[in-house]
Amino acid sequence: CKMAGDSRFPDVDTDGSENSEDMEIVVNVGGVRQVFYGDNLTQYPETRLAELVNCLSGGYDTIFSLCDDYDPGKREFYFDRDPDAFKCIIDVYYFGEIHMKKGICPICFKNEMEFWKVDLKFLDDCCKAHLSEKKEELEEIARRVQLILDDLGVDASESRWKRCQKCIWKFLEKPESSYPARVIAVLSFLFILISSVVMCVGTIPDLQVVDAEGNRMEHPTLDSIETACIGWFTMEYVLRLISSPNKFHFALSFMNIVDVLAILPFYVSLTLTHLGAKLMELSNVQQAVQALRIMRIARIFKLARHSSGLQTLTYALKRSFKELGLLLMYLAVGIFVFSALGYTMEQSHPETLFKSIPQSFWWAIITMTTVGYGDIYPKTTLGKLNAAISFLCGVIAIALPIHPIINNFVRYYNKQRVLETAAKHELELMELNSAEGKAAGSRSELEDLSREGKESPFYSSRIKVSHSDTFIHLLSEEKHYRTRLQSCK
Repeated sequence: CKMAGDSRFPDVDTDGSENSEDMEIVVNVGGVRQVFYGDNLTQYPETRLAELVNCLSGGYDTIFSLCDDYDPGKREFYFDRDPDAFKCIIDVYYFGEIHMKKGICPICFKNEMEFWKVDLKFLDDCCKAHLSEKKEELEEIARRVQLILDDLGVDASESRWKRCQKCIWKFLEKPESSYPARVIAVLSFLFILISSVVMCVGTIPDLQVVDAEGNRMEHPTLDSIETACIGWFTMEYVLRLISSPNKFHFALSFMNIVDVLAILPFYVSLTLTHLGAKLMELSNVQQAVQALRIMRIARIFKLARHSSGLQTLTYALKRSFKELGLLLMYLAVGIFVFSALGYTMEQSHPETLFKSIPQSFWWAIITMTTVGYGDIYPKTTLGKLNAAISFLCGVIAIALPIHPIINNFVRYYNKQRVLETAAKHELELMELNSAEGKAAGSRSELEDLSREGKESPFYSSRIKVSHSDTFIHLLSEEKHYRTRLQSCK
C-alpha cells in the first residue's frame, strides 16, 4: 500500500522504528483535511491524535480502534466528527489552551473533547463558565422531567399511606396536576387577599369598636373573617407538612418560614390575651398583642407561592447581589461625603438645620434618592451648590447598576420559560418514542419482553431516554454514542 517515492509514513506492518517526531499525521475530520507533525502531537501523549503517531505499527485493529476509516494509499485517517469543534480543539497543540467558537453547543463541545481525549483543564475559564451554565440548565430540565415522571408513576410496592401522602402533596403543591388542585390554589390565593384586605380595613377608625375599657379594637366581623383565614392557612400548612417527602427541608424552606410567620402571631396573641393577663400587666399584654398583629403583614409574601413573577423577581435579586452591593456602596460613599460637606458649609449660617454630620446623613439620603422631604435643607449658597451636586451624583449612582439588575431579571425569566418548554418537549418525545416502540414491537419484541420481564434495562430505558438533539444524560444510566455530532437546538 506504500506510495512510490513517499517515505513520510511507514507501512502498517512496519516495526515503528521511524522517528515519530518527524512523521506527518494527515487527518480528515468531516471533510476538512489537516496535517500535523509528530513533535506537536506528542506533547500530549494521552490524546487521540498523539496515539495516531504510533498506531501504524499495531496493525489495522489498532488503527480502526482510534479512527472511523483509514486510507493506506493517501495515508489519511478519517473521523466522522464535527470539523468546527475540531478546529478549536487542535489549538491545544499550538497554544496550550482551547476556546469555543460562538454557535457551538457547550455540551456537544465537551463530548468532542472527550472523544479526542483532551482534558477539560485546557478549556479557558470564560468557556468553562458557558459549559457550567449549560450543564446547570440540562440538570434543571432533567430534574423537572424526573419530577413529572415521578408524579405520573405509581409504585405498587408503596404502602397506602405513602400513596395518600403523594396525592395530598400533588393536590396542594402542584396546581397543574389536576382541576381540583387548581381550585385549591385559587382558593388559597383568595384567602391571602381577603386576609390582607381585612388587616388593612381593620385599621379604619370608623370600622373599629370600643371595648369596655375605652380601647379601640377591630370589628368582631372582621375578627371572625381573620379567624377563618388563619384556620385555612393552618390546615393548609399542616397538610403540606404531613405529606412532605422531606420534612426537614420543608421546615427550613424560605416560603414555608413565611407561612409560619403569617400564622404564628395569631396563636401567640390569642394565648397572651387569655393567659398573659395573669402573668403580666394588662397594658403590657395589649402592647405585645399589637406588636404581634403587625407581623400579619408577612402573609402578603405568601402570594409569591402562587406568582411565578414574584418568584422570578426574588431569584433575580439573589443573582444581583453584586450589583446591589455596588449600588449601596456608591450611595454610602456619596452620603458620607455630601453630608460632611453640607455640615461644614452650613455652619456659617446662624439658623442652620445641620446640627451634626450623623444628622446630615438623613438629608444626604433623601437628596441623593431624589425624595427631598424638605425638613432639612441648605440655606447658604455653597450648601445649595453642594445639594445640587449630590442630587446629580445620586441619580447617576442609582442609574448605573439598575440596567444589569433588569438584565438579570429578564434573562432569568426567559431562561425559566425556556426550561419549562424544554421539559415539556422532552416529555412529548418520550411519549412519542414510547408509542413508536410499542407499535414496532407489538409482535416479536413484546413476546421476548414478556419472557424476560419488564424489569429488563432495555425496556425501562424506553421511557427514560430522550432521543432529541438536546440529549439529557441524567435521565438515562446507559452510555450513548453518536457517530455524527448533532446540532443543538
